[in-house]
Amino acid sequence: MNQQLPPNQQIVPPFRWKIKHGKKTFYIPVKTKFTISMIMALMWVMLSIYLSLPWMRELAFHIGLLFSILIIGGIAYIPGYMNAFMVFSLLLDRQPPLKDDQPEKHVTILIACYNEEKRIRNTLKYIAAQDYQGQISVVVIDNNSKDYTEEVALKAAEEMQIEVCVIQEPTSGKSFALNTGLQYVETEYVLTLDADTLLHPSAVRYIVSRMETAPEDVCAVAGTILVRNSRSTWLAKIQEWDYFLGIASTKRLQGLFQGTLVAQGAFSIYQTSAIKMAGGWPDAIGEDIVLTWSFLRKNRRVYFEPLAVAFTDVPVVLKHFFRQRSRWARGMIEALRLFKPWKQPVYSVKYLTGCNLIMPYLDFVYTFCWIPGLVLAFGGYYWIVGVTTLFVIPLSLLQNYILYCYQKKVFGTLHLKIRRNVLGFVLFVLCYQILMSPISVWGYIQEVFRLPRTWK
Repeated sequence: MNQQLPPNQQIVPPFRWKIKHGKKTFYIPVKTKFTISMIMALMWVMLSIYLSLPWMRELAFHIGLLFSILIIGGIAYIPGYMNAFMVFSLLLDRQPPLKDDQPEKHVTILIACYNEEKRIRNTLKYIAAQDYQGQISVVVIDNNSKDYTEEVALKAAEEMQIEVCVIQEPTSGKSFALNTGLQYVETEYVLTLDADTLLHPSAVRYIVSRMETAPEDVCAVAGTILVRNSRSTWLAKIQEWDYFLGIASTKRLQGLFQGTLVAQGAFSIYQTSAIKMAGGWPDAIGEDIVLTWSFLRKNRRVYFEPLAVAFTDVPVVLKHFFRQRSRWARGMIEALRLFKPWKQPVYSVKYLTGCNLIMPYLDFVYTFCWIPGLVLAFGGYYWIVGVTTLFVIPLSLLQNYILYCYQKKVFGTLHLKIRRNVLGFVLFVLCYQILMSPISVWGYIQEVFRLPRTWK
């Protein structure tokens, strides 16, 4: 995956054969992959509709044809289409090789902190352990902390002999902290890292390599975020699979079509000039989403690098998980309000951002129809949830298996091992959406009525 191209090897136009290590390789353009995935997903939906006709007739008898179409569409047809599109896209995905996996560009890492005295030292320790050959400068922005974040950061920098600058930003808010830190960035590339996120030893090297390999119109690359504290609680165990399979598969899909929708603030790299031209990070509930969509709106591309891995602490209690995920859902609505999908200049970005327009409908149907239907099914009433709904499970398992195989290769490259977490996987497949949809619905309501923001 990270082999260098031979010096005399030229880029070959799509649909032409070339010789590579004695084998013929066939290149398929991104637009063709998009078309193939779309056709196969539509065929899956047609099959689903045919198989669900008895279900449709029975439900229509109780609530009418229109409502039965809206409910079954939200429960089975649209989710089935989206899963099928993802499966076929992942099967066609081939990550372009890195031109140089040993870059030496001087880069800057911004870390916004609020009361992080217990974690900032460990974060800096993992930065110091990077196998990156270039210079790494670190700017820690103390965002009105009430503890000893600054003192701990400076002491750790001295002990580890790394270049760390600690600055103060009294206005609360991650966007204010990052924008203040941006003023101290003099390098071509700037990375953002959360204070509770630990980098794999090769993370900086791979994410800079991907940026250096990418075309000039690529202004950001999102790294891979995985769960560090998955052994804490059952909730953390579920989230381990969400990050490992769910979020990673979405990132891969978006990266394939060159429109990663979120260069997440937890770990991403950006062209410094692109951020400054965008006016910095916006004062938004989802500042990283809005910033990324502003790049896409200007016909810039955002990539994803699966080998650039960082590990973060996820919420271990339901209250904190609820606030985090409702904030994510609210950030999506905020981005849709600011950047209309149909105004995006690239067809794939129109499609990917347009899919987010459907998410509130799916979450509402799941929350107010599927979950009550599940309760009714336990009582012997199979109007909404019945045997037919089980058809979505094989596709979901296939999707997870495909990504699991791919992620296993990534882990092998990075000399990592996949933790044994059977309970978390079972709960992820069977119960995760039951947990997520109501939380997302609350996030949508918060944004529609502009309720006060809650960060912690």
